[in-house]
Amino acid sequence: MKKGLLIVISGPSGVGKDTLVKEYMKSNNAFLSISATSRKIRGNEKDGIDYYFLSKEEFEKRIDEGDFLEYAIYNNCYYGTPKSEIEDLLNKGIDVFLVIEVQGGLQIKEKMSDSILIFIKPPSIEILENRLKNRGFDSEEMIANRLKIATVELEISKKYDYCIINDDLNSSVRKLKSIIDMEKEKRN
Repeated sequence: MKKGLLIVISGPSGVGKDTLVKEYMKSNNAFLSISATSRKIRGNEKDGIDYYFLSKEEFEKRIDEGDFLEYAIYNNCYYGTPKSEIEDLLNKGIDVFLVIEVQGGLQIKEKMSDSILIFIKPPSIEILENRLKNRGFDSEEMIANRLKIATVELEISKKYDYCIINDDLNSSVRKLKSIIDMEKEKRN
């Protein structure tokens, strides 16, 4: 049996990573890994569906126990990928998406060199700022911090295998599918 693809999706907060992956998955078979985080639940998020919400202490305990494929600190909160189910799914031939930040993406590439890193870019920083404001989650200070982080992430994106500018969802989904199909062809 062919091993599934491990597809890492990264990009600035508010760029549409989750929307893009969910739209792709409507017509393609894949699994979306659920990340763990120490940040607080937002809006109508649900534990075990959107994230595994852990206390900072619980997260650090699991780091010490080696429970994460990768982890990083973003905006003063831990984020990580629990490794238990990922390797099992890949060995069953199931493609797995990880929607994670760039530090984690580069950690994954070091540990699993056959992973595919795809960075999602905004059409512009101004459009990204408008998307963040329209979400209504964050204070002006938090938005400014996210935009500062975004400029660093955009620089790191040069280390990724592919970049997609998310200016139109349908076009971005087609580009994502094209990348995945091409990677599968290379591995046949």
